[in-house]
Amino acid sequence: MVRRAGKIREPAGQTLQNPPPVYHMGGRLCPLSAADLSAIVSHSFDILSSVGMAGLPPAATKRALAAGAWHRADGRLCFSKEMVQTALARAPRHVTLPGFTADRDLQIGGRGVHIGTGGAAVQILDATSGAYRDSELSDLYNLMRILEASSNIHYGVRPVVARDMTDPFELDINTAFACLKATRKPIGISFCEPDHIDPIVEMFDMALGQPGAFRDRPFCMAVIVHVVPPLTYAPEGILMLETALRAGMIPQICSAGQAGATSPVTLAGALAQGLAECLAGLVVVDGFQTSAPCIYALMPFISDLRTGAMSGGSGEAAIANAAAAQLLSHIGLPSTVSAGMTDSKLVDAQAGYEKGYTVALAGHGGADMINLSVGMLGSIMVASPEAMVIDDDMCGAILRSIRGIEVSPQTLDLAAIERVVTHEGHYLGEGETLKRMKSDYHYPTLANRQSVSDWVDAGRLSIWDQAKARVADILNAPPPTHLSAGAEADIRAHYPIRLTQ
Repeated sequence: MVRRAGKIREPAGQTLQNPPPVYHMGGRLCPLSAADLSAIVSHSFDILSSVGMAGLPPAATKRALAAGAWHRADGRLCFSKEMVQTALARAPRHVTLPGFTADRDLQIGGRGVHIGTGGAAVQILDATSGAYRDSELSDLYNLMRILEASSNIHYGVRPVVARDMTDPFELDINTAFACLKATRKPIGISFCEPDHIDPIVEMFDMALGQPGAFRDRPFCMAVIVHVVPPLTYAPEGILMLETALRAGMIPQICSAGQAGATSPVTLAGALAQGLAECLAGLVVVDGFQTSAPCIYALMPFISDLRTGAMSGGSGEAAIANAAAAQLLSHIGLPSTVSAGMTDSKLVDAQAGYEKGYTVALAGHGGADMINLSVGMLGSIMVASPEAMVIDDDMCGAILRSIRGIEVSPQTLDLAAIERVVTHEGHYLGEGETLKRMKSDYHYPTLANRQSVSDWVDAGRLSIWDQAKARVADILNAPPPTHLSAGAEADIRAHYPIRLTQ
């Protein structure tokens, strides 16, 4: 028996260097059969051609009617299968999502799995007191700094709302600035008003050093809720979508019906309605700008039907979002789903198992992007820096599982087996073992693999203790420097930036 060694420590500071994140190809998990996929997609087309959508603003309605849409007698706008398929044929299958720097660029589409934040939580779990308090601008900045230092988190959609910002424009501009300043990775933000988009893009141009630079490197997605389920456009969301496209932003548009409340109670029905709502967004995008890059978020939320409350950590949420990823991949659209939305209020065993199976199933289902996956508690109402670093550790193991198993003559080596069983009797000294030690195996940063006695001797530290120390290390390290001092000074001179220097 080979005794497990104590945990190997990286040299001081090494874990903060943050090499470019690694992602792997998902899609081996197929919750839906070919017949299931065909039935749900066909039902989505039927929904759009017979039930249709309400609430589309006049200009977009005019374009849709010119492209072949029609009104029912009650005024609902319907789209033929052929019209939707034409828009699908023109839609990009892959979208380049730039980072602030090129080494953080992501290729979205084709089932390469990317892990990200999101959720717009309104509270923070204070690790020292255990109390819940309103989230502030500094919390947003700190969370995005932690994201920057987390190797298994690829992008950052705003995880918390800065509730100390009461003016809508100041909220939007400071949210964008805090995310921009904290990380080089692709970011995503929402907006209170469509009129706030152009000034924010101008700020991004300043950050990149010249007018029009953001259009060439659109490192920030416009995260837009374009529909209010069931089957109703959000008029302000449509205006934001058009404004974002005009400004050169890449939109991530979202359908997030809640099964049993705002979408059908059956998972198949909820998926079909959600897909119809995504396709209704596609028609709008295609009508405004043919072949525009866009990422489609199909997030089938689940109700606890005993109370009507949203249940983000349920088994139904896990399998439904894996199926959503499969559906979007099947029709060829760059996909986003949701996972990691534990219902637990603490970083505890419930949080661990709910996050683990929801993120794992979404990844293995081939989601191009997984929003809400890290740092969230309390059904996405609470964020925690410590939860984020623990979840980063978890996601490293999940991404390794998505990578799968290499089967080749090199990995099925009969000569090596003969050599070992007739000589040393173990593989520890084999050259192939040493060669593959890091290439084939993932080693966690926080999870403890010591023996019980070594762990006791080292102080009996829990993963929560390790997470608090990791957060402190990140926030006490020098801040990111990708935003030049000159660009930051220019931004602060032009906009009401409230983040302290």
